[in-house]
Amino acid sequence: MQTITIDILNNNAVRILQDLELLQLIRMRKDKILPATDTAKILKPSDYRGSISKETADKINAHIEQSRNEWNNNF
Repeated sequence: MQTITIDILNNNAVRILQDLELLQLIRMRKDKILPATDTAKILKPSDYRGSISKETADKINAHIEQSRNEWNNNF
C-alpha cells in the first residue's frame, strides 16, 4: 500500500475520489488540512537575492552557458 498526499483543486475531484473509494480501490482519510500559505510558498527571484555571492553566480551562469553551447553543438 502507498500513501500519497494530494491537493484538491476542484470539488469534482472529491466526488471522483469518493467513487474510487466505493469501488474499494482507495481509502480516503481526513488529515489536518493546512491552508495553502502553510503548505507552499511561491518564491520570487528577489527572495533569492544575496543567497549566493556574485562570483558564485557568475560561475554558475558560465557553466550553464557552456552546457547550452555543448548541447546545441551536438544537435
